[in-house]
Amino acid sequence: MWIEVVGWSGSFLILLAYALLSTGRLDARGVPYQLMNVAGALGMAINGWAHGALPSVFNNAIWMAIGLLALAGLRVRRA
Repeated sequence: MWIEVVGWSGSFLILLAYALLSTGRLDARGVPYQLMNVAGALGMAINGWAHGALPSVFNNAIWMAIGLLALAGLRVRRA
């Protein structure tokens, strides 16, 4: 059951981040947007792994990596 909650929560976070970005409420270069994407992708990757959906795991691992690289870039720019 918790795997389903983690997966659905991840999906919700990614969709919410996209909706907030699309409506101008979040900035793509902002920490909140990137954190929502990283956390969402992690949840979906955990769910995909539990269900043996390796293409989904791969996709979400790349999604997380992109978000983590963006967060690292933001940290460097702020330092």
